[in-house]
Amino acid sequence: MFIPRHFANDDRAALQGVMQDYAFALMITSDAGRPFVTHVPLIFDAAAGELGTLLGHVSRANPHWRGFDGVREALAVFQGPHAYVSPSWYETERAVPTWNYIAVHAYGRPSAIEDKEKTVAILKRLVARHETPATGPWSMDRLPADYLDMMVKGIVAFAMPIDRLEGKFKLNQNKSEADRRGVIRGLKSVPDDPLAREVARLMEGAR
Repeated sequence: MFIPRHFANDDRAALQGVMQDYAFALMITSDAGRPFVTHVPLIFDAAAGELGTLLGHVSRANPHWRGFDGVREALAVFQGPHAYVSPSWYETERAVPTWNYIAVHAYGRPSAIEDKEKTVAILKRLVARHETPATGPWSMDRLPADYLDMMVKGIVAFAMPIDRLEGKFKLNQNKSEADRRGVIRGLKSVPDDPLAREVARLMEGAR
């Protein structure tokens, strides 16, 4: 992606944090020159590979998995917090609207996993990652064995060792300190918008 130097972020820990906290990603491949996209929750495994590995699954009815051959490159796009920025928040009078956001792109060559035990292990990790006391917490152990077996047959798990990471943290780093303070105040004043408040918090820590 296009990353002006003001917004480039190569802090591995920060990029991994985005992949962990905003795990619902876009998996993108190219099939005969045409893009193919699946929206999918992913698990980031920091212990597997130099840059980590992404784990997930798709429906077996989704032909996307047939391109997960360990050879063809794929792109996983993680979208972090984002918010509209009004020029009325700047000290500078001559300004235009913009959008502040965080995005991480992870590149790799995913491989389909047909092994049942490995597939179930990935499913359990996904459940454990997203279940909380507020949701139950629910456990796959509640499922009858025959039902679980049927459901597992209907999906294909995959693993994508990350070859390359890109991070773009567009947080008004190219603006004056006065303009940045104005945007932070403005974002905090937007009612009922947790994303705007999160962008403001990130701006406070970005330079």
